[in-house]
Amino acid sequence: QVQPVESGGGLVQAGGSLRLSCAASGGTLSRYFMGWFRQAPGKDREFVARIGGSTYYADSVKGRFTISRDNAKNTVYLQMNSLKPEDTAVYYCAAAVITTTEPRGYVYWGQGTQVTVSS
Repeated sequence: QVQPVESGGGLVQAGGSLRLSCAASGGTLSRYFMGWFRQAPGKDREFVARIGGSTYYADSVKGRFTISRDNAKNTVYLQMNSLKPEDTAVYYCAAAVITTTEPRGYVYWGQGTQVTVSS
């Protein structure tokens, strides 16, 4: 069992960058496939990126976002560059035992961190 804890959200202007971190409160993240999701007001939670043996991105963030992990620090990151107002959402880190982009495939979820991109 693992409890992801996100940090690093905030307010940034369009074109700017943020790096989100996902640390583990208990457990080892390297044992899991890790994903980032986001949810904007009034919208469903959507897949952003995942990392396991390889990485995979949603088309909307491909080329702008990079997911990575540092097993020594038990942390997963999401580097977000060239941010757009439509990237505004609560971002969630989640752990899965299978490789998937579906939220229902992820077992452990963090509490989320707000990212707001101003135009």
